Amino acid sequence: MGIASSHNLVRTVPQMARPYGVRVRLKPADPFAKLLGADWQRTHWFFSAAERDNVMQNMARKHEYSRLGDQPALVVEKVERLSESRGL
Repeated sequence: MGIASSHNLVRTVPQMARPYGVRVRLKPADPFAKLLGADWQRTHWFFSAAERDNVMQNMARKHEYSRLGDQPALVVEKVERLSESRGL
């Protein structure tokens, strides 16, 4: 089957390097691990260290609807792909 409109052709978009990341994982013995698995983690990648730091600060802040004594349930840490950020 042919393509009806040439502007709908799939083009490959060049991927820019995103060397700066934030890894989010569960604390040990978190009850939510029963659903996600004890080794669950997610890494978000960013173009610059400043962008990463701003997002990380927002992720780690105390939520405005938190109760007194609530503690963050996730561990948030900086990661970096040295080969992309420093051209190694």
